[in-house]
Amino acid sequence: MNARARENDGREPGGHVLPDDTVPLRPRLGNRNPAGEQSAPLPSQAGAPIPEPKGAGGGAAGLLKSSAVMAAGTIVSRITGFLRTLVMAAAIGVGPLNDSYQVANVLPAMIYFLVGGGALNAVFVPQLVRAMKKDDDGGEAYANRLITLVMVVLAGVTVVCVLAAPLLVHMMSPDIAADPRRMAVTVTFARYCLPTMFFMGAHLVLGQILNARGRFGAMMWTPVLNNLVTIAAFGGFIWAFGGFTDSGVDPSTITPEGVRLLGLGTLLGLAVQALAMLPYLRDARFTLRPRFDFRGHGLGKAMGLAKWTLLFVLANQLGQTVVIQLATKAGSLADRAGYTGSGFTAYNYAQLLWQMPQAIITVSVMTAVLPRMSRAVQDDDVTAIRDDLSYGLRTSAVAIVPCAFAFLALGVPMATLLYAGSGAEGARGIGYVLMAFGPGLIPFSVQYVVLRGFYAYEDTRTPFYNTVIVAVVNAAASGACFALLPPRWAVAGMAASYGLGYAVGVGTAWRRLRRRLGGDLDGSRVLRTYARLTGAAIPAALAGGGVAYAVTQALGSDALGSLVTLLAGGSVLLGVFVLLAHWMRVSELSAMVGMVRGRLGR
Repeated sequence: MNARARENDGREPGGHVLPDDTVPLRPRLGNRNPAGEQSAPLPSQAGAPIPEPKGAGGGAAGLLKSSAVMAAGTIVSRITGFLRTLVMAAAIGVGPLNDSYQVANVLPAMIYFLVGGGALNAVFVPQLVRAMKKDDDGGEAYANRLITLVMVVLAGVTVVCVLAAPLLVHMMSPDIAADPRRMAVTVTFARYCLPTMFFMGAHLVLGQILNARGRFGAMMWTPVLNNLVTIAAFGGFIWAFGGFTDSGVDPSTITPEGVRLLGLGTLLGLAVQALAMLPYLRDARFTLRPRFDFRGHGLGKAMGLAKWTLLFVLANQLGQTVVIQLATKAGSLADRAGYTGSGFTAYNYAQLLWQMPQAIITVSVMTAVLPRMSRAVQDDDVTAIRDDLSYGLRTSAVAIVPCAFAFLALGVPMATLLYAGSGAEGARGIGYVLMAFGPGLIPFSVQYVVLRGFYAYEDTRTPFYNTVIVAVVNAAASGACFALLPPRWAVAGMAASYGLGYAVGVGTAWRRLRRRLGGDLDGSRVLRTYARLTGAAIPAALAGGGVAYAVTQALGSDALGSLVTLLAGGSVLLGVFVLLAHWMRVSELSAMVGMVRGRLGR
């Protein structure tokens, strides 16, 4: 699955994990921030401005403010999203019942992005911006045609999919389909979850209309409402039926009322998220009016560009389907052997935590950088494009590299702290999967940045070919892990396979983009930054992991012991990393520290 943004942060509007490149693109117009204030230079370590990339269309502080608006919403959304998974785990555990819910809950995201969500992200947003600039009505008619088309298509697809829910569940997991009781529960969950794709589409189109007008807050903050509604639904389940550690609820014991409560809560969350966009539209003076005059207004051109994005998403979804099938089967086998938390839920929850640095840092940085990259393409300024890509890679690496090694060193105490309510064994299972995901965060983030270069050129065909490579490597390696590893470790192997796929994909994408830009991607400078950061992160992870192991042996792995372990190990890891990075003269880290000090007035 990749997954992802989602939307809004690497996950899509319903909170499902998505591929990195299904994250909606949020363009910023001109060189002003959303509030309309003129951009100012970004303070450096010494208080002097950090030079922005040459030829850039906006100031660095403008990028910072645009990123900060999105990052703040993403952080709150992620925090409430994690609270949601914690309540889910406390309510129904991380075993077969939660696997059934996760399969049902990921179906609408997969279908939505397959029938057009990916195209909306990568193709129609630039068309909206273009219509705003060129059309006499500021692009309002074009936007109304787009949202009308999306709603009509998604309404029809939703009806068909709800009727075909048993077939879809069987396709996603033959292992679930082989168990009649589990199949019945999963199909019921799916029939509540599938209509959410309609509200996903509404939220995304309305959000992109606002973003094209320089208003970023709504799309980043409304997912919080979805999380709160879902938390309330699962909290109500705990109140009515008890927590998982007491009830031990599973597909054979959950009541129809329990299934209905969780299903309706999931559907209501997405509906509230979408409807909450309407006041923001009124504030932006945009009037929603159905428009069915689709012909002759540029939608056909956009659809032509979108075909490669459709294939891109299809490749992702096929690879995702393979992983879901294998993970649910491995989870069932591991659960029968007494190892809870080794299935698809563990994969999904670990991936959610793993993607958080990418969502907060890389997505926010590149969302603000992409519009000026697009302007540089229009100006045929290759130097500016190269410098923007280099800036995005090096800036995001300061956080991404240490986080990747932190997951590797501290994944188990992170999970045993966060998911203690699901039982010790299930929480440890999630931790092992998180450790396996860890190193892959680096190529995952790099690929996200590199593919923005192709999207700036409105090239959706090259990302498709690249995604095929990633999906094939991921699926093949996941299949090998399922066949060769014990069921308890198979899903952890699949998590490592995910990173391996992106490592292969990065090499391919980098070479193609370098040729596109005339053979220069500032590679030596980028590689030097990543090498120094990795050189600082490895000993830091060894030191932090060693301290964490010692504390765990002394205090145990309950919630309190995990908290102390994480604080001790994390402090050592961070301290060693910062000291070594400064000693290695990683200028990007120094600039970030100086920026933070400047913001704090120190």
